[in-house]
Amino acid sequence: MHILLLFLDGIGLGDDDPAVNPFAVADTPTLFDLAGGHRWLRKTGLQESDRAIFIPTDPRMNVPGRPQSASGQATILTGTNIPQIIGEHYGPKPNEAIRSILAEDNFFKRVVARGEQAALLDAYPPRLLHDFERGKTLRSSIQQAAYESGQRLFSTQDLIARNALIAEWTGDAWHKHLGITEIPLLTPYEAGQLMVELSRKYAFALHSHWMTDLVGHRGPFERGVELLELFDGVMTGVLDTWDDDEGLIIITSDHGNMEEIGNRKHTENDVPTVIIGNARHTFAEGFNTLADIVPRMESLLFD
Repeated sequence: MHILLLFLDGIGLGDDDPAVNPFAVADTPTLFDLAGGHRWLRKTGLQESDRAIFIPTDPRMNVPGRPQSASGQATILTGTNIPQIIGEHYGPKPNEAIRSILAEDNFFKRVVARGEQAALLDAYPPRLLHDFERGKTLRSSIQQAAYESGQRLFSTQDLIARNALIAEWTGDAWHKHLGITEIPLLTPYEAGQLMVELSRKYAFALHSHWMTDLVGHRGPFERGVELLELFDGVMTGVLDTWDDDEGLIIITSDHGNMEEIGNRKHTENDVPTVIIGNARHTFAEGFNTLADIVPRMESLLFD
């Protein structure tokens, strides 16, 4: 039994508005199927398909203001209402209070403490890894949680060995924008297959994608559509490779953003959580907020 958590930064459930919401126009048949034949929109509501349950999820958690990345991601990985604890939604990178909470407890650490393996499947460019080590750049809450569990964040060499994926899944972004061409170049379908195969090495594996949040802030709209259609191809590979008996796949986000391109700020919308696997009904029972993820993952793996 194992869990694969797919995190997409900054995707919320917005209006059916083709002028601002890529979810309203993108051609994503696999994502439609995961929401019972519906687009991922505010009006979609709770849906069930043959393999998945789609649940609108509260990232606000009774704390005023716009949900933010650092506190939202930390909530996803601790099972506690971080904005309530620190008194605000905070981000993008974790402050000292959030880093202290992650150092004391997070789901990566819990899995390792049980004698199991856990991993953040993303690899990072050499310069960014160097900046992390020098303290020049703060890690995200997700990266910090993995680091606190003792994980060496994956590198170019891990990509070459096919032991990791880049945040944008296929390798194309590193080839085009970083000039790092020695890494494998995968189709979206192949990236989805590899992600499932890698997840089988671990009790808990997480892949984190951040470009959706960047496009939500900066646009352009067309890039948001491209990312969703790319992710749809990845999920086709994931679903064709995954056996629903082997555990759960969870797709979720930390806050809304890309569903309202042009706003440049986060939204207060619910975010989508999709639960795939034969244990999905037990996991979904009573599920409402981002703080509900860890208790259910822990129950599935260890009870």
